[in-house]
Amino acid sequence: MNKYIFMLVLVVLLCGICIAGCQKNSSGSAAEKGPAGKEEQISKEVTLRVLTNRVDLAENGVFQKYADQFTQLNPGVTVKFEGIPNYASDIMIRLSTRNLGDVLLLPNNIKNENLPDYFEPLSESLFEHIHFSDFKAYSGKRFGIATGASTTGIVYNKQAFKKAGIKEIPTTLAQFYAACEQLKQAGIVPVYLNYGAQWPLMTWGEDLVSYITGDAGYLNNMVNLDEPWTIDNAWGQSITIVKTLIARGYVEKQLLTNQWETSKTELAAGRAGMYLMGNWVINQVIAAGAKSEDIGFFPFPYDNSNKRFAPLSPDWFVGVSKFSENKQLAEAWIKFFVTESGYVDDSGFLPVIENKQPSLPQFQQFLSFNSEFLERRVASDQLLEIANTAQITFWSGDYIQDLIAAPDLQAVFNQYNERWRKARTITES
Repeated sequence: MNKYIFMLVLVVLLCGICIAGCQKNSSGSAAEKGPAGKEEQISKEVTLRVLTNRVDLAENGVFQKYADQFTQLNPGVTVKFEGIPNYASDIMIRLSTRNLGDVLLLPNNIKNENLPDYFEPLSESLFEHIHFSDFKAYSGKRFGIATGASTTGIVYNKQAFKKAGIKEIPTTLAQFYAACEQLKQAGIVPVYLNYGAQWPLMTWGEDLVSYITGDAGYLNNMVNLDEPWTIDNAWGQSITIVKTLIARGYVEKQLLTNQWETSKTELAAGRAGMYLMGNWVINQVIAAGAKSEDIGFFPFPYDNSNKRFAPLSPDWFVGVSKFSENKQLAEAWIKFFVTESGYVDDSGFLPVIENKQPSLPQFQQFLSFNSEFLERRVASDQLLEIANTAQITFWSGDYIQDLIAAPDLQAVFNQYNERWRKARTITES
């Protein structure tokens, strides 16, 4: 009898261990199980933490509007946002601490082969009829979906142009400089670089370099060069334009101060004339007080030729943290955010959903200039590996500050070329 009781207890214990093990392993990946159903969401109160670079939308209630809609669809779920102003740099530090919340924007400087270390694979169903679907993929799995698409050009205030007597949109670099001079003489800041904010400088760096030659693979081809930075190539061309703008007094004063939010107000009021920025900023300028009909958008005339290229690029990609305890709900939020929330139109993006037309009226003006669009290429792992080894943080804007501030551009190019050459040697060995 004692032996029977002992065996019965043993069986019960083993069953308990098996059940616990099954429960522990039942979470799986978001890709395996798909978005959570409402019954699961109602069963307990859940808070989703979402990291974002859009501090403005996190603070002005727009993101909260999306969160409220999501809660109506998924009772019991609360979405909390953490805005990170210098996202490109700070998120790389956060990776090492695993303090990534549940949903976050994928860092631009992480190699695709490292994505599985920090992110959960997303369900294939999310990527049906989606542009840029393979940008953040590795080993047959996708880890990020684009939150929107954009092109880059000159966002300008039409009333500022009118006050300065500018009657024609500049279509060459010489005409662009002439327009800047007219704006300056009228007491209007011609171009806001947002040098102090740092990250906007990537539009004058990697972004501009990627399309002015008409070669969408220009950056990736840098892996084959020991000296990718020279005065007479695309890098020299783009940085020289910025240095010329500064030398002629065509940019904002107090360059070292972060004036990003101020710049939107200045452009909205017509006290500033232009940005080189993605179309996504247009709605932000309108939200800062401009009338939509007073804001225009045209391709940047980066040289004096008749041929003009413009980029077609994905904005940030969003994914689920590998360390999230709410992976299914996190994916459900991503699907809602990208396809249903209205974020794409509210933010002035071009849709990432195929065959969906953009609602932004300024985009039609941009199209009238007949630029040739180049679809951005995903940065190769080799490019990122060399850049990381050389400690050059692409798409952050920080090292672009060094290039712009250098008294001798070729001298600072030589320094970066030396770092690049050594990094190539290390990564190839």
